Order: sequence, then structure tokens, then C-alpha cells
Amino acid sequence: MGELDGKVAVVTGAGRGLGRSHALELARQGARVVVNDLGVAADGSGRDESAGQSVVDEIKSAGGEAVAHFGDVADWDQSKSMITKAVETYGDFNILVSNAGFCRDRMIFSMEEDQFDSVLRVHLKGHFCGIRHASEYFRNKGKAEGEVYGRILSTASEAAFFCDPGQPNYSAAKAGIIATTNAAAIALQKYGVTANTFMPRARTDMTMVGQTAQFFEKPEDGFDTFHPDNVSPLVSWLASPGASNVSGNVFIVWGTQITVMEPPTHGLDLDNGAKWDIESIGAKLGKFFEGKEAVKDSFIPPSIF
Repeated sequence: MGELDGKVAVVTGAGRGLGRSHALELARQGARVVVNDLGVAADGSGRDESAGQSVVDEIKSAGGEAVAHFGDVADWDQSKSMITKAVETYGDFNILVSNAGFCRDRMIFSMEEDQFDSVLRVHLKGHFCGIRHASEYFRNKGKAEGEVYGRILSTASEAAFFCDPGQPNYSAAKAGIIATTNAAAIALQKYGVTANTFMPRARTDMTMVGQTAQFFEKPEDGFDTFHPDNVSPLVSWLASPGASNVSGNVFIVWGTQITVMEPPTHGLDLDNGAKWDIESIGAKLGKFFEGKEAVKDSFIPPSIF
């Protein structure tokens, strides 16, 4: 018996990497899985449906239940069809794991409009569409039946805080995903639905390009810290009955580590006692920044790389 017996999950971007690991782990825990994947490359190019179908076949060969869905997560109607397929195939829908995405990296002064728009589309709009349609299903079911089992799990990144200079599009999208998921957590609380965000450190097609590749390389022997499988147990736990009181949280997960993020806190608070002007700001706020180094001594945390 698994922790998710009888539950129905939709996992986006489930053909490889983290999504594949999540789909397989959810199935091992007893969930029936809709495997969504377009089969695009790390930069969003191409299309190969065989990746998603192979995950479906792997789940079935292990005795589980799964069905493929090849829709675009950022297309309003195709995203909704993921939920519809879950309900039509298995009679219900309980868990959404949004993972699909790709990168098109450029420094801010070199990035083209399409590179910005396409990355926000697949990550941020892709998450929004899935969450929107899942939320509607959960709310309607809750109103009709009084009880609903719903879990929303979103994939962000520490890039939301570290703001990689070569990924202004990706960083912006991931910050937006956290905000969107937290909004869902608040809106759906009265229906008993939870929504959480996790930020994985894992070896995927997207992390094995550029300067981060050496950080995530597979070791020759010993524990494989950045294997995607290390992330998926947290996903399954957050989707389980045991996490019914966990919502609106943000986690970092990798290797043997799980970190629970705390809310942002105020640093310096200044009250001028009267309307601010440039002189009073310079006298008080300027004094606070005396001797500090631009960017290094700022809201931006140190990079993990």
C-alpha cells in the first residue's frame, strides 16, 4: 500500500529529468499519473512525444497506472485538457505537479524580446494555467461535495532570489511562480487544498549547460547528490495526507537536504516623523549605506555557485 493509493496526479514536463522522477515516485506511492510532456530540448526547440510515452510504459510495466498527455502547458485549452483527461480516465483529479520548462539564457543587455517572453510563457504562464484549472476543479468539487483532496506543487528555483545575470527571464518567472502558488494557497485554504513550492538542486537538461554544468556533474562513485530522484520523495510527501496542514511554504531540496524557507523580514526601518525630502533621505538612508559595496551588500543573496 502506498501513501497515495487511489489518488490521481498530473505531472507536467514528465518525460525526463525531475518530471520523470516525480511521475515514477508518485506511481510507486500508488497514484495514477497523467504524464504530460512535449518532449522539447533544454532550449524549447524540437518535439519528441516518445519521452513521455516511455515514462507511461515504465509505470505500467511496474504495475502502475498512467496515461500520456502531449499538450502545451501554457496553452489555456490544452492545459485544461490535462485535468479533463485525468477525470475522464480515472474519475477524479487530486494532485498537480508543475515542472515543465526550458531556458533561453542571455545577459539583460543582450536578451531579445522573444527570449524573455517564451521563458515566462512556459514557466510562469504554464504554472498559472495549470493552477487556474486545477483550482477551479477543486473549488467546484468542494462546493458540490463538501470534501476535496487537492494538492498543488510548483517548481521554482533559487534563481528567483540569486538572480543569475544570464537568466533575467528565468529568474523573473521563478519568482512569479512562488507568488502565484502562494496566492493559490490562500484562496484554496477553505476547501482544504494545499499549495506549496519547491526549489530543487538537481542534474537536468537545463542545469547541464553553461557555467552550472560542472556543479551538477555525476560523481564517479558514491552518493549522487544531484540526482533528480533525491527531490521526488518531498514531492510525494507534500502530495500525501500527512502534509494536509502544510501549505504556502517554499522548500529547497537536494541530495540529503531539505530547507524550509522563512518569510522575508524587514531590515532597517526608518521613520522621518515628517514628509521625506531628498536631504532627509540622504542624511538618514545615505548614512546607513556608508561603507557598503554596491550589489554585494544588498538584498541579493550570495550565489551558491
